[in-house]
Amino acid sequence: MPLHPQVASLLRAMAEDDAPPPADLAAERKEYLDSALRLGGAAEPVAGTEDVVVPSFDGARLPARVHAPLHAPEADALLVWLHGGGWYVGDLPTFDRVARVLANAAGAKVLTVEYRLAPEHRWPTQVRDAYAVLAWARGDGAAQLGIDPGRVVLGGDSAGGQLAVVAARHAPPASLRALVLAYPALDPTLSSESYKTFADGPMLTKADMERCWAFYLGDEDGAVQRAAADPDVAPLVATDLDALPPTAIALAEEDVVRDDGAALAEALDAAGVPVDLRVFEGMVHGYIRWGGMVDAAGETLRWLGERARAALDGPPPG
Repeated sequence: MPLHPQVASLLRAMAEDDAPPPADLAAERKEYLDSALRLGGAAEPVAGTEDVVVPSFDGARLPARVHAPLHAPEADALLVWLHGGGWYVGDLPTFDRVARVLANAAGAKVLTVEYRLAPEHRWPTQVRDAYAVLAWARGDGAAQLGIDPGRVVLGGDSAGGQLAVVAARHAPPASLRALVLAYPALDPTLSSESYKTFADGPMLTKADMERCWAFYLGDEDGAVQRAAADPDVAPLVATDLDALPPTAIALAEEDVVRDDGAALAEALDAAGVPVDLRVFEGMVHGYIRWGGMVDAAGETLRWLGERARAALDGPPPG
């Protein structure tokens, strides 16, 4: 399928921009934030926003933010969202608009968190941060957040989708109502058909993902090969996916990581886990941050939020 006209127009404008590439990692992180603010559109109103601090496994204190849904300010359900950005960019302001749409669509509070980034912090710091956030939200943080620890959904996009799947595997059985994922990056071998088809993009290239994984895992000889056999890096090799909760996965059709999410859906179905997969035609990686320019961004977030809402309003897991 061709690119959606809104995406094609946006990518043409990006290509015509004669600004120099970011000079260093700090500049790249700033540009990632700036693009989200520039393309994200108006921030959707919510009932309330609170900045909190979440303790991690080693005593680190992670900045986090809670949004309460507009029409249910006292909601006692929670969606924990782990942001994307290749494990090395992304923060609370970058994903603030995403979290607001999710809160209103899910009818639940949404907790986003600044887990520690690569390359300053390598794997497994990020996954251990993700475990700690989820444990805190269902434990000591539940009273602070005003939520029922039995009504929690976990989700994430791209790199955050990988962290969400890994964290869910380590959560107590039946402790999560659902997983909701947007184009998760799950395979460090980069060997799927979509990596061949979209090696040169659009938007995200195979070389870009090689860089992301190298930041995350380190670039020592054999790092990727070792990681590819570890389900805490590469969830597609896990043998315990049958313990995961019902899962909704949104994919971008024109995306180098598209087949990662499709493979997860196939594995979950084979393991007997209810899975809802939707491929958004003509979309590219990262589009959920472009709500001011691409209509499918809001459509995708509302689709994921509605599936979270259905899981939260349904019977508890058996």
